[in-house]
Amino acid sequence: MAVRVLLVEDDDGVADALVDSLGAHGHEPTRVKRGEDALLAHREADLALLDLGLPDLDGLEVLRKLRAVSTLPVIVLTARGDERSVVRGLRLGADDYLVKPVRLSELLARIEAVTRRAAAARPGPRMVVVGDIEVDLDARRVEVGGARVELTAKEFAVLAALARRAGTAVSRQQLMDEVWGDAYVAVSRSLDVHLTQLRAKLRRPELLTTIRGFGYRLGA
Repeated sequence: MAVRVLLVEDDDGVADALVDSLGAHGHEPTRVKRGEDALLAHREADLALLDLGLPDLDGLEVLRKLRAVSTLPVIVLTARGDERSVVRGLRLGADDYLVKPVRLSELLARIEAVTRRAAAARPGPRMVVVGDIEVDLDARRVEVGGARVELTAKEFAVLAALARRAGTAVSRQQLMDEVWGDAYVAVSRSLDVHLTQLRAKLRRPELLTTIRGFGYRLGA
């Protein structure tokens, strides 16, 4: 099964080798160099390979922030093999911890095992229906009045965050945390743009309302 792998690695040589190897084995790797980039990109991945020695944030801090907003499976892949780092990584929520250098066959097997466990832990198909809006959270499919609506990945992520709490007010910060990974000021305007686009595509302004001074709500 192809896995969308977010590779968080600042070493170009290591990253290039991993991207080539993962791609050759049918996976879909995306590489970022910085921890902040990982916090922005994790929504588009099925699993993260996380180095701890990053140029902007310690990898364990990235893991802590990631776990505050996401259940994305994370395999720590690092040269830091001391017992304290291993224990901290696992306690902060890493699904596995590998010390470089690691054999490719073992890495592929760990990716398969972690992905399989994550899939088994997920509940069955989830469908949210609000008025005549149907949101299939697992298939990432949206229909309005029986007609398919095409959304970008970020538009769907915003809608899914609201759909999971349908009928409940969701704050702007919650949405930014969940969709972008951390409530960076820089993405505040981006949230407004995506909500405007989402409203235009859904064509149900009465079902996606703004709560002045707080956030948004999908449904009554």
